[in-house]
Amino acid sequence: MYLVVVAWLYVVLMMSVAEATSSNGTVLGALFTFALYGLVPIALLVYIMGTPGRKRAIKAREQAERDAQNAAAAASSAEPAGGREPAAEPVAAMRKEP
Repeated sequence: MYLVVVAWLYVVLMMSVAEATSSNGTVLGALFTFALYGLVPIALLVYIMGTPGRKRAIKAREQAERDAQNAAAAASSAEPAGGREPAAEPVAAMRKEP
């Protein structure tokens, strides 16, 4: 994609140079040619072509935030009763026979 951008800007630059150096052209006309034929369309093209990449980055960031929240929730629930009470005895007490 960047090859197309660079090539188009080169073509527009040459158009601007031709505008500025022609007998009927002006430098102001060359600047407008460069801006209206080159910068504005290329900025729009790069913005539109970059949309899928921006969407992927947003989804990846949201997924990372969800993973971090899930990990924090799992870490806090690993403590028995939220860490407020001691854990119950894991082995039942032995009974004595009479």
